[in-house]
Amino acid sequence: MAGYLAEKYDYVMNDLSDPRVKNWIGFSSPAMVLSIIALYLSSIYIFLPAYMKNRKPYELKNVIYYYNIFQIVSCLILIYGVATSGWTTNYSWGCQPVDYSNNPQAVNMLHWCYFTFILKGIEMIETVLFILRKKFNQVSKLHVYHHASTFFLTWIGTKFVGGGMSTFPIMINSIIHVFMYTYYLLASFGPKWQKKMAKWKPRLTIFQMVQFCVIIAHSLQSLHPECKVPKQLLLIYVPNVLLVFYMFWQFYQTNYMTKQKKK
Repeated sequence: MAGYLAEKYDYVMNDLSDPRVKNWIGFSSPAMVLSIIALYLSSIYIFLPAYMKNRKPYELKNVIYYYNIFQIVSCLILIYGVATSGWTTNYSWGCQPVDYSNNPQAVNMLHWCYFTFILKGIEMIETVLFILRKKFNQVSKLHVYHHASTFFLTWIGTKFVGGGMSTFPIMINSIIHVFMYTYYLLASFGPKWQKKMAKWKPRLTIFQMVQFCVIIAHSLQSLHPECKVPKQLLLIYVPNVLLVFYMFWQFYQTNYMTKQKKK
């Protein structure tokens, strides 16, 4: 049994994966990415709450200000990189297989997938900032699951399908994140700006949910018999997107629809 599992593991990790990332740091096996996720979860649920127990919350205004600017710039760069590495050149908006060759454009797209993976890892810092500011109510199941699962899925994407139609969600998500971090940046200027931006808060959640619907619709095109892409990954990806959509919908109902009814 152990030999069979080892053989299957080797088959998935080596035969099915993109050979171009084989020697990249953290991509020979899932050990590094799973260790980072384990460290993230233990830090936000055990170590950091214990550290903050008898301490006053940190303000971190400057850190948050520059972090939001960093995210806006990073997402704009990512949109440009992914768009010009296929989507505005030779990609189809329907089924688009992965180009596993060393064609310069294909390699560029793979590098943007890796950049996305790094960026999603950096985004987990947001949970740390919440805890250091004692904003424990914002460390929700949705928040934590979304960050951890997205980080792992971008690893899977880079490892197995670093190009083609699987890069469509990167572009769409980055567009949403430009709006989202712009909102956070403006809201960080204080109560006056928070009041001005209040009407956009529920709209951002709606944008997120619309994004998920578009992503699912696009990804389901890969089910066409003539679409030569790894369909097994849909069994991981689509259920995850559906679950996150449901969690966002619950969040929207609780925080916006219920409050509107009370008014």
